[in-house]
Amino acid sequence: MSGTSSDRPAGARDRDSEGRARNARPRDGLGRPLPYGADGVPRQPEGVVRTPPATVAEAQALLDAGKPFHAHEVFEDAWKSGPPAERALWRGLAQLAVGLTHAARGNVTGGARLLRRGAGAVEEWVADTGERTPYGMDVSGVAVWARELADAVDSGASGAVDAAERAPRLRGGGA
Repeated sequence: MSGTSSDRPAGARDRDSEGRARNARPRDGLGRPLPYGADGVPRQPEGVVRTPPATVAEAQALLDAGKPFHAHEVFEDAWKSGPPAERALWRGLAQLAVGLTHAARGNVTGGARLLRRGAGAVEEWVADTGERTPYGMDVSGVAVWARELADAVDSGASGAVDAAERAPRLRGGGA
């Protein structure tokens, strides 16, 4: 597809190389679509199989850079490609990243809800497996971070959420 929406026929859909519908609009650091032709941030490639330590490192770097939407895609790859016994863990972490994304976008209700849902998912995974520090992550500490941020977002005490400033520390507990 070319540069601007005016270059596209009415009703035309962006497609990937395999013909699947994919929005080709550039995105900002929080994953919001920008106008065609605008400078966006590079997207995370989809379907990348990483080792769990590489997943944690890449997701943390993206969180630290204020790109929780992109971190969610890294977690989503692990959820979809990892062993079935770990899928709930990675899905919960993806939900936490999306919750931070929504909170940073100003979506108070959605942000708080997804932060709590992700916290519950990782807590349930810990309860089911007994594993407290998978791949060096302090998932219990991250769940505490998520619930505290959800409460702050709900109460309005957090004000505008800066995604980089409020990013969790996956290793070393919470924020």
